[in-house]
Amino acid sequence: MTRETGRAAARTMHLNLKAGERVYINGAVVRVDRKVALELMNDATFLLEGHVLQAEEATTPLRQLYFAAQTMLIAPAQTGPARTLYAQIEEGILAATTEPAIRDGLAAAHALVEAGRAFEALKLIRGLYPAEADLLGAGRPLPEVPPAALVPPARSGPRRRPAMRARPALPSDKA
Repeated sequence: MTRETGRAAARTMHLNLKAGERVYINGAVVRVDRKVALELMNDATFLLEGHVLQAEEATTPLRQLYFAAQTMLIAPAQTGPARTLYAQIEEGILAATTEPAIRDGLAAAHALVEAGRAFEALKLIRGLYPAEADLLGAGRPLPEVPPAALVPPARSGPRRRPAMRARPALPSDKA
């Protein structure tokens, strides 16, 4: 705390970015064209490109929850719908698991989201991925698929042969 204001002193955040890298700051996408160091001198919400989960990568419940929390950070105009989606996904996960590590982690992430600290919630949710993988059986071998299941079903009706195309004569064909 500072003596003058009685408020907590602002922390500065240093970000080192490589050429072509992007960072999301308060909903704006910033891309740098060369190696650069940024210093955020006041409170700002940001997310580095390496931590951004693409929609097609949200393939598990926790990754979907992460995506909803991430949306709160990088698209502030969508915070309301993203918060609703977050709550629905969280509710579904809690209904589906009794795993203490995941339930405790979700409670802590929920508190962070409610406190407006979505960045910290993302970090916590990422830390739950291994527990989720264990629950979903990612470490176990997949069940063996019988070979017949891999063969496409037979078509009904007569089978058509592909049309033959004439090929142009080559000089070596004249012999």
